[in-house]
Amino acid sequence: MPVITIEGPALSKEQKAELVKSFSQTASKVMGIPVNAMVVIIREVGAENVGVGDCLLCDLRRTEE
Repeated sequence: MPVITIEGPALSKEQKAELVKSFSQTASKVMGIPVNAMVVIIREVGAENVGVGDCLLCDLRRTEE
């Protein structure tokens, strides 16, 4: 049973459903495994928990505005 893990910003339920469907169908096709064997885990990560270079992502976004 393949496990696909996606880490990123908070998403709506609709966006999560679209990601799960898209990733599962693509992995099923490429791997030749039934789509119902795919497990997709979505981990939502806040911008204050991500560092880019030597700065927090939330701080980088503030400087771009």
